[in-house]
Amino acid sequence: MRAALQQTAPGDRVLVAVSGGADSLALTAAAAFEGPRLGRAVGAVHVDHGLHPGSADQARRVVDQARGLGLDDVGVRVVDVVDHASGPEGAARAARYAALDAAAEEAGAAAVLLGHTRDDQAEQVLLGLARGSGARSLAGMPASRGRYRRPLLGLTHATLVDACRHQGLQPWPDPANDDPAYTRNRVRHRVLPVLEAELGPGIADALARSAELLRADADLLDSLAAEARQRCRDASPGPVGGLGTGDLAALPEALRARVIRAEMVAAGVSPSALTLGHVRSAEALVVSWRGQGPVSLPGGLVAVRRCDRLVVEAP
Repeated sequence: MRAALQQTAPGDRVLVAVSGGADSLALTAAAAFEGPRLGRAVGAVHVDHGLHPGSADQARRVVDQARGLGLDDVGVRVVDVVDHASGPEGAARAARYAALDAAAEEAGAAAVLLGHTRDDQAEQVLLGLARGSGARSLAGMPASRGRYRRPLLGLTHATLVDACRHQGLQPWPDPANDDPAYTRNRVRHRVLPVLEAELGPGIADALARSAELLRADADLLDSLAAEARQRCRDASPGPVGGLGTGDLAALPEALRARVIRAEMVAAGVSPSALTLGHVRSAEALVVSWRGQGPVSLPGGLVAVRRCDRLVVEAP
């Protein structure tokens, strides 16, 4: 926690996202202890998704516990979880981060602290494997991205349960965490235990280490892809826009796919809706050009080849 807070400046305000579970309660306790000693103002925010009976009562319990730890600035954000292309988990996540972003903006917070652990990281990597995702997804969750910090990624959930017990904190067992309808819960309660039983202990550690190694690789490839995308945009500039197909074709496959995907996202295609099939079909307009028509993309956009440029636009 001390290292995470030192990424901000003295006098900065920091918000802790607290659900009431053991991970976020331990996070809140650590922030409440370290923050004042480092000259940071620490507040907390609880997001009430309204997905189960009694969620308002739970929100009040969370507020009381956070205030009992010495935090005066504790707020509750009630959100509506609406249908989402990525399913109920994706819908809840989108609503939660929108609420946290709004709370951070209103508070002028320099950072928002999240309670994800090593166990969460292992689950994230397994989910990426199951989806057939690329290196970026398999790299798991970053310790820091934008205003968000995850100080506990190196710790286990069991460690944080012990931390709460030693401090007399009463975590709230969210019933949603045991619902097998959620993919992550099936990974947590069924898949990981089987892997541990069949392959031996330490699977979660190994997955987390793999994520750390892949993150360094993915960061480098993304940086190279950003530079390559700018070169492709600068090639033969004109009213058509898009990326020069000659420069695209000259790129290594790994960079070319990243450049095309980045172009799609920049044009407004949802990253969660993009698949390898979309990218490969657009790539064929560059490396296997036979006069094909536009490639349909999520969100009603298309990728089309025009005047030796790959353009992502509305049809």
